[in-house]
Amino acid sequence: MDQKYVYFFNEGNATMSELLGRKGANLAEMVNLNLPVPAGFTITTEACRRFYEEGKQIHPVISSQIEDALATLEQITGKAIGHPTRPLLVSVRSGSSISMPGMMDTILNLGMNDKTAVSLADNTGNPSFAYDSYRRFIQMFSDIVLNVDGSLFEAELTKMKERAGVVRDSDLSADQLFELVHIYKMIVAEETEEPFPEDPIEQLMLAIGAVFDSWYNQRAMIYRRIHKIPDHLGTAVTIQEMVFGNCGDTSGTGIAFSRHPSTGSPHLFGEFLLNAQGEDIVAGIRTPETLDLLKETIPRAYQKLTAVAQCLEKHYRDIQDIEFTVENNRLFLLQTRSAKRTAEAAIKVVVDMANENLISREEALMRVDPAFLCPLMQYTIDPQAELEVIGSGMGASSGAATGIITFDAEEAERLHRTGLSVILVRPETTPEDIHGMVASDGILTVRGGVTSHAAVVARDLGKPAIVGCGTFIVDLEERRLYTDTLTLNEGDVITICGSTGRVINGEAPLVPPTFSEEFRTLLMWANEVKILPVLGSVNTPKEARLARKLGAEGVGLCRTEQMFKDPHRRPVMTKMMLSRNQIERRKILNKLIPMQRKAFLGIFREMEGRPVTIRLIDPPLHEFLPNAETLTLEIERASVAGNTTEMEEKQALLERVKILHESNPAFGHRGCRLGITYPEIYECQTQAIAEAALELKKEGIFVYPRIIVPLLSDSHEMQAVRENVQNSLEQVFTLYEDRIDIPIGAFLELPRACLTADKMAAHADFFVFGTNDLTQSTYGFSRDDAEGKYLAYYLDHKILADNPFVVLDQEGVGELIKVGVTKGRLKNPDLKIGVCGDHTSEKHSVEFLQNAGLDFISCLPHKIPIARISAAQAAIKSLKRG
Repeated sequence: MDQKYVYFFNEGNATMSELLGRKGANLAEMVNLNLPVPAGFTITTEACRRFYEEGKQIHPVISSQIEDALATLEQITGKAIGHPTRPLLVSVRSGSSISMPGMMDTILNLGMNDKTAVSLADNTGNPSFAYDSYRRFIQMFSDIVLNVDGSLFEAELTKMKERAGVVRDSDLSADQLFELVHIYKMIVAEETEEPFPEDPIEQLMLAIGAVFDSWYNQRAMIYRRIHKIPDHLGTAVTIQEMVFGNCGDTSGTGIAFSRHPSTGSPHLFGEFLLNAQGEDIVAGIRTPETLDLLKETIPRAYQKLTAVAQCLEKHYRDIQDIEFTVENNRLFLLQTRSAKRTAEAAIKVVVDMANENLISREEALMRVDPAFLCPLMQYTIDPQAELEVIGSGMGASSGAATGIITFDAEEAERLHRTGLSVILVRPETTPEDIHGMVASDGILTVRGGVTSHAAVVARDLGKPAIVGCGTFIVDLEERRLYTDTLTLNEGDVITICGSTGRVINGEAPLVPPTFSEEFRTLLMWANEVKILPVLGSVNTPKEARLARKLGAEGVGLCRTEQMFKDPHRRPVMTKMMLSRNQIERRKILNKLIPMQRKAFLGIFREMEGRPVTIRLIDPPLHEFLPNAETLTLEIERASVAGNTTEMEEKQALLERVKILHESNPAFGHRGCRLGITYPEIYECQTQAIAEAALELKKEGIFVYPRIIVPLLSDSHEMQAVRENVQNSLEQVFTLYEDRIDIPIGAFLELPRACLTADKMAAHADFFVFGTNDLTQSTYGFSRDDAEGKYLAYYLDHKILADNPFVVLDQEGVGELIKVGVTKGRLKNPDLKIGVCGDHTSEKHSVEFLQNAGLDFISCLPHKIPIARISAAQAAIKSLKRG
């Protein structure tokens, strides 16, 4: 018996999404719920995979099953495809098991030809509707199946509306639409050298093949790469009886959300177009009205939609995105899926649903993707600032972004690679713009609504977006943006606020993020279940204050060299690096000690009662030394000016810089190597730490400092530095006639340190793994070079599954960590071990670190809430596994 490749809606259910695709499975589920769904069937993802195995051919077995299903559909509907008096028209839609909005292709009104157009006009008494449907079909089919440039059809449609003196497509007369059909068919004949296919069965098979083929179009592949969706899944194809929203003023099309996708507000929200088909909204080519229009013009359909939305949300226990059509007052459902939403909405929805007992608190925590919360950690526009608002539209995806204007996706991607922030400005976006949208910091469109392609993709990417800025004019040829008051060129700077819909000229001042009550509630729930403490990686008292505010349970890493990167302190550090002997160095260090003591006092105060791990200085020399090329130019200028004294001073400085120059400063004279060869540096730092701690102890403030030694590769290095630090501590304790417990730990960021962790543990009170440098040294990658040059190629071509600087490499770096933990605790079972680095908020990495037995994680302040959610999810998964 042949394998089954085709399922009618009543043969499936929501659990079959891997086979039927998300769309087909949800249509089947809605049929099982007795909701108003047009009849149809789904061709499985297995058929798609076989399509590629057969060299992009539909196997005869599959073709036969499609024809049988079509015959059954004809019996159910009482219509027949291509019939001269009762024609059946169908839609052909893609649907993967994982939602990929707008990335693959859809064809509507299939079955239209010259005969069925006449029949449709006679049957409905509405020739305008019939020929509007026909011209839409020719355009979609030609674009997707025949590869005819869609802009050719759009240009002719625009000319026809201009000649007719109308604005809306629906205002064209039947005669004008009939003429447009003729023009469209001429375009096809000219571009393909073949007439437009009239046979509906031929149309159907070509359309199914084209939709299968769209699984590997460029935009779909880019989307899958971004969202880590496997290529082997394939897409299902859903064939469904057409219902028409373009039948007149008792018909229309829309998209509804059971809750607001931007705010999470628990009210029906959406958009509606009278006398239109669904692609008008999804493609963003027309700016729709709110659902109030449906409520006013077709109230019974609105009431039915409200009830359906509530039913589906309770059934799926999630906010639903519902595509619907109203045909002559009657509501039909074309799709439902879990809605794409902003981070704010995601949080509010899960917290509200948990409070409504629709889901548990643990499920609420598991539903929030930690990486998706990044926009909430960003700064927003200062509400007190004076702004030059040059226009407004609909806020489609929240957050603020500043960048230079660019008008096409390719340029946005190019500028992004150079490190520039970009705002992509388009009349409307299309799925082909996906790579530019990914590269942009924000998106602005002239047309479209909050359910348009631009809005949905922006929410999915977590990027600010404004749509429907109708007062703006975009001239793509001149590369200019015209507002009511000024003209902006490509390269000019604007700021967009996706929360309010405002467009601002220039760079707007930003303020730190604030959290909603729902977000604070979710973080409180996270704290109740997580196992791993989350600490902050901070360098200043200001950062420590922010980290504490965001829930840090201490400081896991304070990088002391970062304290000297501000313009006032940097020259002192530079002089210390350039010093020729111990006497010069101690003289400079005497100036550094008060600076560091002040910083440590501030951090200890902010973290009162919590541990603070301070890393001894680890400065790559090139970050603090003068630039040799700049010095050479200054010497030349001094020579030309005849300033002999300055020339000699600069020449001596250049000679010192050349002596200190390192071919590979990342692995040069830094870290513990600097502290061993110049022990007075670590002595002075230790003095500043101990003095700050003892001064606060006198004030009755509890402080828990910890000192950690960087860039270790051998236990003898740890032993030497520990002895130096302990001696320095004893000197301070003697001077103050008081003492405080200050553990001394090892910072493991080189493979050899991990492999010899048992020997390190003999001289260390605790460990901290630094995963950023451990990843670099394990792979032999320079992060800046890798991410700027070849790493993107590696990811695109699947040489690496993930960016190892974002997602912890468990096979290599992870194994080194596990070896370090095991060996360290063999020597000292009570050894406390933590991790710092960019991986400590990424959910898969945090789960690995928890399971590897780490005691804490530490991340940058703005990532602390994300790390708390990730840690909670890791704990919930661990509990489920028992």
